[in-house]
Amino acid sequence: MTRIVGAVGLALIALLMFVGFLNRDTSASGTAVMAAFGLTVVLPAAGALLLARGHYAERSRLSGRRAALARQATESELLRLAQSRGGKLMAAEAAMAMHLSEDTAREALDGMVTGGRAELEVTDGGNLVYSFPTLAQLADKRTARGILDA
Repeated sequence: MTRIVGAVGLALIALLMFVGFLNRDTSASGTAVMAAFGLTVVLPAAGALLLARGHYAERSRLSGRRAALARQATESELLRLAQSRGGKLMAAEAAMAMHLSEDTAREALDGMVTGGRAELEVTDGGNLVYSFPTLAQLADKRTARGILDA
């Protein structure tokens, strides 16, 4: 928020200096006029642009982070649901249990397949089933022993 306030302030300064420049006395040399214009108008305007760009880039990063967190939460709930259903889910089943549209559930499950966290299987009737092999391996943890004992 402070970046955007600073950007607006610098833009106003640049605008006021530009208006002052339009009303200037023309007795100064061309080099001095250009140097003064750069320092009083261009520099504050450039600062305003940089501050505004930083503000909107930060907002973009934050919204991207929020989307990633929402995706992670959905995947976590899908894993929990799959565990309660024997390690396999259908998109419609996930949608009903999680109060999502079937398309949204399918997109999340497809993302898990793409990321290697799930596998696709097909039933005899041609329906897609999302399988989670790591959930099937959870029972193996009871047989765990030290690495040097293996």
